[in-house]
Amino acid sequence: MLLIPAIDLRGGRCVRLYQGDFAAETRYELEPHELLQRYGALGATWLHVVDLDGAKDGVLANRAVILSLARARAVRLQVGGGVRSPDTIEDLLRNGVERVVVGSAALERPEEVAGWLAHFGPERIALAMDVRLDGNGVPYVRTRGWTQESKATLWDALARYPTGSVRHVLCTDIERDGALTGPSLELYRQCLARLPELAWQASGGVRSAADLAQLAQVGVSAAISGKALLEEQIPLTELKPFLPGA
Repeated sequence: MLLIPAIDLRGGRCVRLYQGDFAAETRYELEPHELLQRYGALGATWLHVVDLDGAKDGVLANRAVILSLARARAVRLQVGGGVRSPDTIEDLLRNGVERVVVGSAALERPEEVAGWLAHFGPERIALAMDVRLDGNGVPYVRTRGWTQESKATLWDALARYPTGSVRHVLCTDIERDGALTGPSLELYRQCLARLPELAWQASGGVRSAADLAQLAQVGVSAAISGKALLEEQIPLTELKPFLPGA
């Protein structure tokens, strides 16, 4: 399993939200390029970058910062937030981004997004499914920077795509995002049991190397970590098994 550090951008600065709440923002003094260099030095080979302004408003507002990070070529970039058209995907890929994450459009316009997957290839696009679990543990997808509910379960949303068209799915448990309460292991067990052919990326709640080891045991292909790495809560020696370049 691969550990992928995350940087969330809002107004060009590094921030973290608590459970996706834009009113519960923590701003960090570190510049995006500082974090890029830090994570590259740790041994990370990928960096997950989210344009929070874009996720909420549908326009890639932090494009200049993102492309600057891509030009550094320190690590491979996976970028999401506000990706609602093939032109945006083309722009990002042409300017050095390795993989583009499609969120709201993946739920709202699956036939169109299936066309993007066919055109750009399943390795260049990941579908982001941001979920809240109901009282029975059923994951329901939210969109528009997690501000809008839907009646679609995670399984409903992915069933709209032709078999074999999707490779990478980034699944975030919103209630655990930024909370440092541990990942939703049962959610990811369900994901692997139902759709084992997909490369699942787990996001939300990672607080320790033990959490990473448990996710690896579940079988996800990658774990996304923002706050725990940003605040250096996990010793480097414990991160090394999950960082190829360490």
